Amino acid sequence: MIVRIMGEGQWQLADSHFPELNKLDDELLDEMESGDEEGFRRVLGALLDSVRRLGAPLADDALEPSELILPSPDASLEEVREMLGDEGLIPG
Repeated sequence: MIVRIMGEGQWQLADSHFPELNKLDDELLDEMESGDEEGFRRVLGALLDSVRRLGAPLADDALEPSELILPSPDASLEEVREMLGDEGLIPG
């Protein structure tokens, strides 16, 4: 699976990492629903860090279609809410 972090680049991740990312996505939704900005920042950071840690970065000039697009680390709670609609960042 190819994952893009907006403003940073793309990472290749094995499908086996999907459960870990889904767990963080669920936590992010909970923080967003509660309106907890600090919790939102913490979990978004953990989700992005997991992608960076588990994935292999693609070359900057690679333009592979991304199966998943995540917000940048500095995205606001409202910006991410707009990205999500009623669903999480990671399709289940």
